[in-house]
Amino acid sequence: MAYIVVATANQHKVEEYRQLIGHQKIELRSLADYPAYPGVEENGSTFAENASIKALSACKYCDVPAFADDSGLEVTALGGRPGIHSSRYAPTDAERIAKLLGELKGVSDRSARFVCVIAIAANGEVIETFEGEVKGRIIDTPRGTNGFGYDPIFVPDGMDKTFAELTQEEKNQISHRANAYRKALEFVEDEMAILDDDFGA
Repeated sequence: MAYIVVATANQHKVEEYRQLIGHQKIELRSLADYPAYPGVEENGSTFAENASIKALSACKYCDVPAFADDSGLEVTALGGRPGIHSSRYAPTDAERIAKLLGELKGVSDRSARFVCVIAIAANGEVIETFEGEVKGRIIDTPRGTNGFGYDPIFVPDGMDKTFAELTQEEKNQISHRANAYRKALEFVEDEMAILDDDFGA
């Protein structure tokens, strides 16, 4: 069994990735399995930079291949905010949603997209990054109890349910994280045969 570390302690993300990995012969570990991990400052200016910082730090500390994502919500009418600051927009999910809805009060353009960039690091360097997105719109009132973050106010294009009203399996078919992960996995399987032993491909 091969090991790979996902550079997050967010159990919501860990569970999403565990379901996405599914049949792969990989044991997924998280930073929760490395309680002494000192952490790293996410001081990049883009999703790709922050993902790379986290992946490389985890790879070097844990001494195994690692991947990390940086993701967030970009709202058209807010010039792309909250963007890379999505998780730091306010102290809690509820406060982040309330702040965002307050800024959109009276705004007709509700278009937005979730973005996720995954960075893979192995042998002490970042190998590649992969971006996934899902476009949709912001609704006025939160709906649903699944998911996390801004999921209760985001309705994907072509659907009438919020991310928080979808099952995890349904979300994994279309989510920004799933889209980025599929690109990353395809890259590893098709282009990185040298890492077969590390990734269990």
